[in-house]
Amino acid sequence: MRVVEMMMGTPYFCRPESNLGEATELMWKGNCGFLPVVGSEEKVVGVVTDRDICIALGTQGRPSGEVPAADVMSKRVYSCAPEDDVRVALGTMREGRVRRLPVINKEGKLVGVISMDDVLLRAEAAGVGKSAVVSAEEIVNAFRAINTHQLPMVTAKQAAA
Repeated sequence: MRVVEMMMGTPYFCRPESNLGEATELMWKGNCGFLPVVGSEEKVVGVVTDRDICIALGTQGRPSGEVPAADVMSKRVYSCAPEDDVRVALGTMREGRVRRLPVINKEGKLVGVISMDDVLLRAEAAGVGKSAVVSAEEIVNAFRAINTHQLPMVTAKQAAA
């Protein structure tokens, strides 16, 4: 199954200059915890999550209306294309250790968002005698890889101190 068949096709997004209050309101309205950040050329330049917002507001001591999304967004964007197989999207999620991907067309424009939830909810078999689009094992393995905690490496010098 292709990504376009599972993705949410009218995604909420924000701009780099949008403040965190605006981004939070969009997440509230869209019932999502992730926003692609779309720049002036209508291309995805980053992503911001509800966790990014929470940590920024908890550590910066500034009101949400004063913090632009550009200050907290991740500039490393993992994405997929609408024509990609869902397994390709899962592989990208595993690689980037992310649960959501912006779906970007050939022109580099945002056309959707696909999440682990989308894959999980739509991956079941489509009737008696049919096989699942993505196996439960594939989904569980991807989710495990995404959620594996990576502890900081401690060097011998740090350990001796």
